[in-house]
Amino acid sequence: MISSALRLFLTIGLALYFLLIFTLLKRKTLSLKYTLLWIFGGAGMAILLIFPEILNWFIHIADIKLASNGLFAIILFFILIILISITSIVSKQSDQIKRLVQDNALMEKRIRDLESRNAADTSHQD
Repeated sequence: MISSALRLFLTIGLALYFLLIFTLLKRKTLSLKYTLLWIFGGAGMAILLIFPEILNWFIHIADIKLASNGLFAIILFFILIILISITSIVSKQSDQIKRLVQDNALMEKRIRDLESRNAADTSHQD
């Protein structure tokens, strides 16, 4: 069972966590689709605080001796899920940036070719 002091500390920490997430969203530092990852992680933590029986069930199944160690393991799991999701997002964006740079380079080459062709046509007309 989670002690009342730990539960109070985690509740305050969770409130600060959500305050930070919504502040970053309001300032547009984080976009909504990425903020949802963090909100779902926080919601999972809130569920564990509201229903500590889930934590007790997990501790019993995993044969963990202390509730704080079980809580730490679950929070670590949430963080890993968020990191995997963010890594996936970064990989997609990296591929998009690579394609955009390649497209930009091709367009610049086409513009240079057109400009040189236009300059050559202009010099032939004189």
